[in-house]
Amino acid sequence: MGASPKTTAFLKECMADALLVLMKKKDFNKITIDEIVTLAGVNRSTWFRNFKTKSDALTFKLVMMWNKWADDNDLQDRNRYTGTKIESFFAFCLSVRDIIDSVYEAGQKNCIYDAYYEVMASFTGNNQAELYFARFCCFGLVGVLDGWRERDFAETPEELAAIINNGGRPMA
Repeated sequence: MGASPKTTAFLKECMADALLVLMKKKDFNKITIDEIVTLAGVNRSTWFRNFKTKSDALTFKLVMMWNKWADDNDLQDRNRYTGTKIESFFAFCLSVRDIIDSVYEAGQKNCIYDAYYEVMASFTGNNQAELYFARFCCFGLVGVLDGWRERDFAETPEELAAIINNGGRPMA
């Protein structure tokens, strides 16, 4: 008999949290699965039953964090890209800036894209046009996040959303 979905999610989050802790102490590529599972208090089979790679664990954690943030901020229709959701995406990123920085420093920014796409792809179903649009939006938002991070998060989420919603033209 397998673990309940709630137990599985909890164990996955424990392992992802352990990975984040280790990332503060050690180069991402040098972190071993043994170190992660020891810190998380689980066995190796639990890791391999749930994740293929360390990147998968980071992506899972980012999705969980987005969902919790969306719940805490009463974000409706969180799985759909809209002009008003842009601000929410950047507000979320700012709220977890230390983790975003760790992910970038580990060379794993693809996990941010993968997480956001996972959230948005759940909305698209089998609609090919929506699937392509979701990919387009995810790449664009992560590209803007790159620039924002390079500028040390100089703008507010509101300012970034206004710039994007204005098509990149200077604000009047």
